[in-house]
Amino acid sequence: MKMLYAIPSLPVSNMERSAAFYRDKLGFTLVFQKEGFAKLQRDAVEIHLWGATDEDWRTRNSSSPVLSGAESFIAGTGSCRIGVEGVNELYRVIQPLRMLHPNGQLEDMPWGTREFGVLDPDNNLVTFFERL
Repeated sequence: MKMLYAIPSLPVSNMERSAAFYRDKLGFTLVFQKEGFAKLQRDAVEIHLWGATDEDWRTRNSSSPVLSGAESFIAGTGSCRIGVEGVNELYRVIQPLRMLHPNGQLEDMPWGTREFGVLDPDNNLVTFFERL
């Protein structure tokens, strides 16, 4: 038995804005979207976005809020790593778009990858890497 792949699912506060970011800035194709969910794909990589937009939890009971798991404060707390071929070329395309993580410049890492990170509109971290 072996695991074959993973599909990251990232919490976002504005589905339209986030889907457009992954489509227009990172080159993903929007495969499916409905209220609160979107599926995007580029080559063999899928990313799912889910709406962290529940504001009702704040008003249900101030002494003991009932949390739904989709509260707005969760948006931007996700991250994922995407393996690529040609990380240098991808970096050259993305770097001028000014969406790199402040500490996400392209570099060789001690664990054997060359990688860089970008932040989506909610500050979810997406790291692109290539094994050395």
